[in-house]
Parts: sequence; C-alpha cells; structure tokens
Amino acid sequence: MSDELVFYTNPMSRGRVIRWMLEEVGHPYRTELLDYGTSMKAPEYLAINPMGKVPALRHGDTVVTETAAICAYLADAFPGAGLAPPSGDRLRGPYYRWLFFGAGPLEAAWTNQALGFVVPPDRERMAGYGNFAAVLNVLEGALERGSYLVGDNFSAADLYIGANLGFGLEFGMIDKRATFMGYVSRLSSRPAALRAREIDEALAAKHQN
Repeated sequence: MSDELVFYTNPMSRGRVIRWMLEEVGHPYRTELLDYGTSMKAPEYLAINPMGKVPALRHGDTVVTETAAICAYLADAFPGAGLAPPSGDRLRGPYYRWLFFGAGPLEAAWTNQALGFVVPPDRERMAGYGNFAAVLNVLEGALERGSYLVGDNFSAADLYIGANLGFGLEFGMIDKRATFMGYVSRLSSRPAALRAREIDEALAAKHQN
C-alpha cells in the first residue's frame, strides 16, 4: 500500500517513544526489528537512515528519522488523533517550543548528566541548554502551570517530553521532583502508552531469549 507505515526499531531504544506515538495515532503499522551492530548497520537499512540508528519511519515513499521529527510528522500526517494544535492555531508556537525543548536542551542535558559531563560555568554560553539545573527548573515551572504543556490537551510535545523524563527518572538521571513524577505517572497511564510498553517489553524479552 502506498500509505503503509513501516516502523524501524529495537525494543531497547528510543524507538519506544515512537511505538507510543504510533499507538496514540491508531493507524496500522508494520514493525521491522533491527539489531545493534548488525542489521542496523547493513546497507539495506543505511539506505533508510545513513546514521545506522533507530528509530526511523517510512510512510509510503516518505522517510523520517530523528525521534522528535517522527513525532511531529505523525501528529501532522494523522490530524484526527488530535496530537498537535491545528495549523495556524495560536498554540502551534508553544507546541513547537516544547517539542523541540525536549529534543534540544532536555535531551542534551540529561545525556551529558548521564555521561558525567558538566559544562564549565564559564562555557555555559556555548551549550544550547546552559546548565542542567536551568533546564529542569524551566521544565518544572512549565509543568506546574497545568496538566499539559500546550493548552488543555495532551499533544506530541507531552509525549516526547514525558518519555524523556520517564527515562531520566527511571535511571536516576533526573531529580525525582513531585511535579515530574506526577506528570510522568499521568502520561504513562494512558492506554496507548500501556499498549506500547507491553509490546516492547514482550519484544525485549523474546529478543533476550
């Protein structure tokens, strides 16, 4: 089918974010499982994503890589799922802001934190996120203003930010602040999130055996 959705992933990867997004969208999709160092680096997959990383998405003839970009693409490709403000809506600005805050400052900050890298204070202007504490404080302030980041509705920005926060909290890379814990708990209890987790946990268990 020309509009077939093909999802390239590994159950122990950021592909879990896209699995959740796909389950929220509700459109049928096919999963292609890849292994690190083998099929992920094979010529067939490098033609899809030259970085040799997952996740990636093929929608008919369109290929999208990078987790936040895939979330944004799916939200726009399937507007009936209600995962993004309509084009031209005043909330489109905050939606983009928080989606790419997650892909930029939050992702970079918690990854560096996990690696034990701290930006020297006199070099913070060189880092897009400044420092780790500032990123968390800004995000906490936004989450204290309401249940969701953009207006009154759950969006792809919440999904992406929530998934990143969940990873960081689970592995001890992000402070277990009450605001963060409540937000992640609320999002992770969504039916689509539960379905996605069940699918990937089953795939991970099968992959390890």
